[in-house]
Amino acid sequence: MRNLNDIQPLADFDWSSIGKKAEVYSETEKEKLTNAYETTFSQLVEQQVIEGIIVAKNNREVVVNIGFKSDGVIPVSELRYNPDLKVGDTIEVYVESQEDAGGQLILSHKKARILKSWDRVNAAFETQEIVNGYVKSRTKGGLIVDVFGIEAFLPGSQIDVKPIRDYDVYVDKVMEFKVVKINHEYKNVVVSHKALIEDEIEAQKAEIIARLEKGQVLEGTVKNITSYGVFIDLGGVDGLIHITDLSWGRINHPEEIVALDQKINVVILDFDESKKRIALGLKQLTPHPWDALSADLKVGDKVSGKVVVLADYGAFVEIVPGVEGLIHVTEMSWSQHLRTAHDFLKIGDAVESVILTLDREERKMSLGIKQLIPDPWANISEKYPVASKHEAVVRNFTNFGIFVELEEGVDGLIHISDLSWSKKIKHPAEFTKVGEKIQVVVLEVDADSRRLSLGHKQLEENPWDVFESIFTINSIHKGTIMNMSDKGGAIISLPYGVEGFCPKSQLAKEDKSVAVIDEQMDFKVTEFSKDNKKIVVSHSKTWHTEESRPEAQKANSGEKAMKKLNDQLEKTTLGDLDALANLKEEMEKNEQ
Repeated sequence: MRNLNDIQPLADFDWSSIGKKAEVYSETEKEKLTNAYETTFSQLVEQQVIEGIIVAKNNREVVVNIGFKSDGVIPVSELRYNPDLKVGDTIEVYVESQEDAGGQLILSHKKARILKSWDRVNAAFETQEIVNGYVKSRTKGGLIVDVFGIEAFLPGSQIDVKPIRDYDVYVDKVMEFKVVKINHEYKNVVVSHKALIEDEIEAQKAEIIARLEKGQVLEGTVKNITSYGVFIDLGGVDGLIHITDLSWGRINHPEEIVALDQKINVVILDFDESKKRIALGLKQLTPHPWDALSADLKVGDKVSGKVVVLADYGAFVEIVPGVEGLIHVTEMSWSQHLRTAHDFLKIGDAVESVILTLDREERKMSLGIKQLIPDPWANISEKYPVASKHEAVVRNFTNFGIFVELEEGVDGLIHISDLSWSKKIKHPAEFTKVGEKIQVVVLEVDADSRRLSLGHKQLEENPWDVFESIFTINSIHKGTIMNMSDKGGAIISLPYGVEGFCPKSQLAKEDKSVAVIDEQMDFKVTEFSKDNKKIVVSHSKTWHTEESRPEAQKANSGEKAMKKLNDQLEKTTLGDLDALANLKEEMEKNEQ
């Protein structure tokens, strides 16, 4: 039996292999395999940007192969700016760590973009390159856009060529942009989507404008409607149809003819040298209505139409769309006093009229409606002979008289001097009112000039015929001082509503006191004029000389006679003819 102390251990025994499978490779083969393994994978340097290939993708993560012993995982949110990325596409990634605590390779696409984003943004700005961006959120005055991993600002005015009211519809969308401004100090980037649209529109404009010709018919779209016209989009170039070029007939607003987004054919009427202001027409695509007017239509024919325009001087009546005639206010009534067309018609009225003039070359027509009824002046002398009495309606006043209407189309004038025998009227408004009825007598008829001279006071006997026998020279009457002037004298109110004039020198009183307004005194008649309706009196002559008793008695008897008449007086007359006749008869008896 061998002694255990005689056993010697093997010098090359590998104690670490105990419990493991037996090695099948020699050291030389192992070294050769290790070298082959290490050369198969990329030699990674942390915190650098390299390219990788997307090998898998789901709703949460993207798996990227960078040629390392393990693949990296990137959140899909970092790739949201480009939803078109798919498996097999190459992207840039930033190596944060070769392996974390779990042995996982840590990559970031966002950091890779940020490291190179400023270079790309500057290059895009210099070359005006079109870039893709992801609209992240809305902010005050615009939107926040992710461009190359940098948050750029998209102003609301740069979203589109037309005003945008709702910014929220663009959030979470990928759009194309141009970098329009970079602030390196504050690391700010401004982008524009509108610039892309404008570039496209400018290209279209240049092509369209080059082909424009007057008289050319194009199809366009109604872009905007205003009160004065319609803007038409001709495919990037805007033109204006003025409201007068929309229809041959009159319209109140363009909305009566066209609607927004409606496609219509238009004709080019004119444009400026730069062709930036283009005048378009719609009605010019149809024949002018005057050219289609019946050749049988002539002066004297009756036509019907609708009032489309109304002014003080007359009304325009549309016979057919685009063909109008003017009814002047003087052709609306046989009346001669001043009136406006508004007194006869209103907008929209259906009117029957007679053609007075017709000029097809000038495209003008005048109409009349008074011609549909007989002319009341045709037999005026028979209807209103001189001295005939009638009832009229007060229409208006002037400083010199009153215009009254006897019937429609027959007017007359009452001169202010023919209103009252005794009352001094400064303005006709003191005598009557507009719209009131008044009795008149025909004084004069002028059929050629269509004038009637009327009177009102002539309905009564002239009281000055009676006054002539009452206010005789040297007769004395009670009178009241109405007013006085420093130089001229005083106006005296005499009996029966008659006024007299007393010179200042004839106001002297016997007791040397001064006469005052409203004072009642005796006055002697020194002058009487029936034609001028003038009475001159004196107070001083009532006491300065011996008075004639018969004359005084004559005045007293006249006063008694006139008192009976005074009870029957109206405001503007001295009573009826019987009272005046009785007065004369009683005065004649007193004289006998």
